Amino acid sequence: MNRRALLTAAATTVAAASLPEAAFAAPAAAATKDTMNSTAPYRSTARAQLDALRRGSISARNLLERVLDHHAKVNPGLNAVVTLDAAAARAAADKADAYLARTGRPLGPLHGLPITLKDALETKGLRTTCGSTDLSNHVPSTDADAVALLRKAGAIIIGKTNVPTMCQDLQTSNPLFGKTNNPYSPNHTAGGSSGGPSVAVATGLSALEVGSDLAGSLRLPAAYCGVYALRTSRGTAPIVPTRGHIPRPPGWLTSSDMLTLGPIARDAEDLDLLLDVLAAPAPADRDAWRVDLPAAKSTTLRGQRIGVWADDEFCRVDADTRNLLDQVTRHIRGAGASIDDRSRPVDFAESNRLFERLMYATSAASAPDGVFADEVKAADAVDGDAPSAHYLKSRTMRHRDWMRTDEDRQKLRMKWDAYFATHDVLITPAVPTAAVLDQTSVASQDRYITVDGKKRSFYDQTSWVNLASPVGLPAVVMPAGRTKEGLPLSIQIVGPYLADRSVIAVAKAVASLLPTPVPPPAFTA
Repeated sequence: MNRRALLTAAATTVAAASLPEAAFAAPAAAATKDTMNSTAPYRSTARAQLDALRRGSISARNLLERVLDHHAKVNPGLNAVVTLDAAAARAAADKADAYLARTGRPLGPLHGLPITLKDALETKGLRTTCGSTDLSNHVPSTDADAVALLRKAGAIIIGKTNVPTMCQDLQTSNPLFGKTNNPYSPNHTAGGSSGGPSVAVATGLSALEVGSDLAGSLRLPAAYCGVYALRTSRGTAPIVPTRGHIPRPPGWLTSSDMLTLGPIARDAEDLDLLLDVLAAPAPADRDAWRVDLPAAKSTTLRGQRIGVWADDEFCRVDADTRNLLDQVTRHIRGAGASIDDRSRPVDFAESNRLFERLMYATSAASAPDGVFADEVKAADAVDGDAPSAHYLKSRTMRHRDWMRTDEDRQKLRMKWDAYFATHDVLITPAVPTAAVLDQTSVASQDRYITVDGKKRSFYDQTSWVNLASPVGLPAVVMPAGRTKEGLPLSIQIVGPYLADRSVIAVAKAVASLLPTPVPPPAFTA
């Protein structure tokens, strides 16, 4: 995904309006969160749906049919789900019902739950295109490792959700399936690359989803669509296995050294539910290794040491987002947390430049030989001050240079470690603004965003989420307010390496202080 070094700016966004204080007046009501809506069960949390399935108050087949009916009503206007396999889903649901009737036990923790999956994850027997015309007829013979975990847990996979071509855009559109609409406004982007998955969860087309995140591809669309998402921890290896994710090309056994897979849900507790299923070593390591994430440090905010990084000269946020962070900070302080809004773990600009260097390098792995050879020649010839130099020289760096860049990454991790020795989590903006206008029809070099009336790089959308990316830190994005036009506004909660459950717990505690998010119209259709 080529960022600042390749692009200039030019399209426009709607300036978000000020966030009213009344939006924070009442805490969220959660009395019926774990009780299934019997009229429209797909509107319930995944936990409530699973509880009803286990108790037998609804069958897997009945739940599936309700979800498929909802798909028929709302998906044509959203274009979130692009491949649907109702026949296979019905067979799997019938199998789940028969197993429960015969044994009295569920198949697993996701028994009978109908879900969609991002069209970047290979699914055995179900077309997986990653939005590419080259893969329009690609039907994998094996599941991605994460998909296999979901099936083993009893999930019913009903279809695939839309992505930009090869997951390489910050909005979701491709030549095969077209554009996925933001569920709150068809004129605004759903984000990318996990735009289809985020829309599916936001609108009740799926109770849960699995997104992928290298350059914010999971958290950006979650922020724009008003759902929760977790970028999971990644060290030498990820805590969620990534084999079978495209890109890399089908058949590759490796993936990018910054790629993670993580859950998307409509609340924090459902993130935890899906994390339990997904956190596992790669199959080759399972004889000797297991992933045993530590429990959340605390389930309340009282006494927690919370850093707040509300804005930065390197990537200014708009007035709505600044106001949102101010309001959230006041609520957290009122709940008994200790707030530090002055300390900074890293230099934003230095971190971002290192991230870009690593991203450009990892993207070269699957480039065609001829293309890469031309890039090597161009990198050798380009002046170091040229706009394209950073991209070309990073993408074609020698292995020695990459090892030194990786050493810089480890030093950056140590800075974060030092910060988290005195802070439990860090809260930042998720994005500079609410969802921007969709620019699918605008040439990439002419795209830009507007922040408080000023033109900015199109790729500034992901700068805040990419603080966590090069160092493998867990980060939750969650809805925390909305503009007067009704677009979601979100925050990001970053934690220490392997503190995935702690950032989820903080998200749950913060959510209890805020009003219940207003769902998009399609959710209640």
